[in-house]
Amino acid sequence: MKKVLIITYYWPPAGGPGVQRWLKFVKYLPEFGIEPIVYIPENPTYPILDQALSKDVSPNVAIIKRKIFEPYALAGLFAKNKVKKMSAGIIPNSHKQSFTEKVALWIRGNIFIPDARVFWAKPSAKFLDKYIRENDIDTIITTGPPHSLHLIGYRLKKKLDLHWVADFRDPWTTIGYQKDLKLSTYSEYRHKKWERRILNAADQIVVTSGTTKHDFSQITKKPIEIITNGFDQEKVASVPLDHKFSLAHIGSLLSERNPAFLWQVLSELVNEVPGFSDHFELKLIGTLSPEVLESIHLYQLDSFVNNPGYLPHDEAIKQQRSSQVLLLIEINSLHTRSIIPGKLFEYMVSGRPILALGPNGSDIAEIIEHTSTGIFIDYGGKDVLKRTILAFYESYLEGNLTVEPVELEQYSRRNLTRKLSELLH
Repeated sequence: MKKVLIITYYWPPAGGPGVQRWLKFVKYLPEFGIEPIVYIPENPTYPILDQALSKDVSPNVAIIKRKIFEPYALAGLFAKNKVKKMSAGIIPNSHKQSFTEKVALWIRGNIFIPDARVFWAKPSAKFLDKYIRENDIDTIITTGPPHSLHLIGYRLKKKLDLHWVADFRDPWTTIGYQKDLKLSTYSEYRHKKWERRILNAADQIVVTSGTTKHDFSQITKKPIEIITNGFDQEKVASVPLDHKFSLAHIGSLLSERNPAFLWQVLSELVNEVPGFSDHFELKLIGTLSPEVLESIHLYQLDSFVNNPGYLPHDEAIKQQRSSQVLLLIEINSLHTRSIIPGKLFEYMVSGRPILALGPNGSDIAEIIEHTSTGIFIDYGGKDVLKRTILAFYESYLEGNLTVEPVELEQYSRRNLTRKLSELLH
C-alpha cells in the first residue's frame, strides 16, 4: 500500500468545517490503496472544539504530533475572548475595533507571514525530513489555511525527491478577510510572493472551486485539480420537521456575512403577510457577530431568533434535517465568488430546500442549479428573495415544501477520495 504523508493543522478535537475535509479523505483513502499518515500539532490553539468528530478517526491511522508555538496562545493571556474570536475569523468592522484589536490585526498581517502558525514550519520540516527518509515516503500533501503549512512542503520539496500536492481549501491573497489585516505595501508583496512561490514549487495543486482554479492558473502553469468538499453518509436518526416555518443557518455569521436585505425582507413579511409571524422562526446556529445582532434588532426580528450557539457536528446535522428551509449566506464580494462552504454539501443531502445568498457569479449557484437542491439569489435580488420566501411559506402551509435533488453522488466523500487517489498513484 502506498504511503502518503498528510500535513494539516486542523484535526479532531478541532471543530468547524476546516477539519472535515481531510478527516474524511483519511477515512476513505485506504479503500483506494493508500495508507495515510497524518502530521498535526501536539498543542494547537483551536477556536472551536467538537469531540464528536473523533469517531471518524480510525485507530489504524498513524498520527504524528509535534509541539507548535503559536502567538495566539500568548496573546490569549491578555485578551482571551477577542483573540479567540479573531482566530475563528470574527473580525469586527474597522470603525468598531478597539486599540488592542487594531494592533493584533496589524501584527497578524504584517509580522506573521503568511499567518501566525509560521513558526511551526521550520522545525516541522526538519523533523519530517528524517521521518520521510526512514519510512520510505515519496508523496506529501499540505493543506491550508493556515497556508504556513505549505511552507513545510516547500522546504521538504527543496531537500527531498518527492511528489508534493498543495491543497487549498480557501484562496490565499484573495480571501475576503485579507483586506482586514491592515497590510503594508511590503507585507502584501510578501504574501503574494509566497503564494507564487508555493504554487510554482508544488507538483500538483488542488482547489475547491472553479474560480480559485482560474485565479491560480494566472500565477502558475502547474496542474490544478478541482476537488470540492462533499457529504458523508451520516448515520442520523430520523428527525421530524419543525412545526414552525423555520429558516436555519448553520455556522458563524461574521461581520460582513450580514445580509441586510434578507433581514429587511423577513421584517416585511412579518408585517405584511397574515399569519407569517405566528409560524416564522429564524434558527441561527453558530457564533453571531455584534453587527449581525444589531441588524436583526434594527429590523425587529429578535423575538423570532433561536440562537443556541455552536453545536457539535452530529447535532448540527439533525438541525439541518428538521428545518423547513436552509440558509446559505456568503459575503457580497468579488473575493468570495470562489468560496463554496463545506456545509453546502451537507445541506444538499438533508432533504430540505436551500436558499443561498451570495455575490453575482458565485460558484455556489452552479452547484445548486445542477443538483436541483434549492435557489441561489445574488445581493441585488431583493424582490426575487421576497417572492421566493413567500413561495416557500405557501408550500409549507400546504404541507408540500420539498426538494428533489439530482446527481448528488459525485459529491460523496468516497467518490471525491477516489478522485484524489488518482492524483496520488
